[in-house]
Amino acid sequence: MKTNRRDFLKLSGVAGTGLAGAGLAGFTPRSIGAESFNPPKWERFNMSGYAAPKLDVVRVGLIGIGNRGSGALRRLSRIEGVEITALSDLYPDRVQKGNETVGEWGHKPHLYSGGPEDWKKLCDRQDVDLVYICTPWALHAPQAIYAMEHGKHAVTELPSAQTLEDCWKLVETSEKTKKHCMLLENVCYDFFEMLTLNMARQGFFGEILHGEGAYIHDLLMANFSKTGYSNMWRLEENASKNGNLYPMHGLGSIAQIMNINYGDKMDFLVSVSTDDFMMGKKAEELAQSDDFWKPYVGRPYRGNLNTSIIRTSLGKTIMLQHDVTSPRPYSRIHLLSGTKGAAMKYPEPGRIATGHEGWLSQEEFAELEAKYTPEITKRVGEMAKQVGGHGGMDTLMDWRLIDCLRNGLPLDMNVYDAATWSSIVPLSGWSVANRSMPVEVPDFTAGLWSSNKPMMDINLVKGGNTLLKMR
Repeated sequence: MKTNRRDFLKLSGVAGTGLAGAGLAGFTPRSIGAESFNPPKWERFNMSGYAAPKLDVVRVGLIGIGNRGSGALRRLSRIEGVEITALSDLYPDRVQKGNETVGEWGHKPHLYSGGPEDWKKLCDRQDVDLVYICTPWALHAPQAIYAMEHGKHAVTELPSAQTLEDCWKLVETSEKTKKHCMLLENVCYDFFEMLTLNMARQGFFGEILHGEGAYIHDLLMANFSKTGYSNMWRLEENASKNGNLYPMHGLGSIAQIMNINYGDKMDFLVSVSTDDFMMGKKAEELAQSDDFWKPYVGRPYRGNLNTSIIRTSLGKTIMLQHDVTSPRPYSRIHLLSGTKGAAMKYPEPGRIATGHEGWLSQEEFAELEAKYTPEITKRVGEMAKQVGGHGGMDTLMDWRLIDCLRNGLPLDMNVYDAATWSSIVPLSGWSVANRSMPVEVPDFTAGLWSSNKPMMDINLVKGGNTLLKMR
């Protein structure tokens, strides 16, 4: 993707951090560290481990009733202690359909639609405790910030922000308002990922020294579908940015297992992308018979495959890949390499190894699974599979979110995770645009990463008493 440095810095939000003043000559990861990536000045408050006052009933307002929002409504409607009090979407028919969905479970929300800022009316309501955001990527940060400023906890689909400036704004707003801001990373609640997290915490793999994650998902036709994403927003993302646009699915569980922000932190990354070999050609092909596609011809589409490598402060590494156009089987990789063992999920089924002899047999894996399956899976897993959402992991995510809020517990993921994981989007883009130069990852915890305790209470030491309503 050809773009001059000034335009890219403005696009990614890096200019707001002071990076624009750093010369490229002799550029090193350390040269844009503390001085350039310091946040605006405010009185810091550590949201890691923070428990907001408990809510006997969690009153939810949901913004965006499209691909993700409609599924969220079906799941949230069936969780004990949830009252869906407001819905908002730009399109009135979606709001009406969402109202019918939640109405089957006795919810009677107020409805807002038709205007581009009608969602603010939802955030302004006094009968909303949690704003659940399922809108296009560019809206996540401004909507979450507005919700927190108006006294609401905010959770967003991926990513929570697309610029470093917005990552810092999320952190600042969450700390100032003492309102939760959580990234809705459902993969952290998938069954193999939680199993390996529990195994890692109990020392099965020894010291984790390397992890790999990815989002490899052939969405070429979906991105070029007129009905796939409203106003072609996802295709526009791929036509205007480069780097890893969607790192969280592969990164989230790996970051939790490696205690990123809770004993270790990301230090710097390098990123490289292939050229685009497919999206530009697809636009040309479609434009030959449909003038609708002519504005998409000649756009600087991001490369088919992006690979980013992160080094942590404790000397460990993470490899991430992003590819949503190539005809490859779906994969998030989820590979762990430790001093005593390894794990890899894809190609499925997931496997475990304890040496160079190879992966353990199915019988040996079953024994480990019985021993290390976490309490959250034992207690809610089968019901979550019945409710659904990517095999049940979506339901587990929503159930645990509500359970924490109802019991006054810290959330499994906080604003520092949202900011750190989302920051890979602009940082990888900057590295790609500058011949894969290393770029330092900001410390959104203000140095508290070394003393913060790991989150994600999958063994439900506290909480776990919220029910799922079944029929």
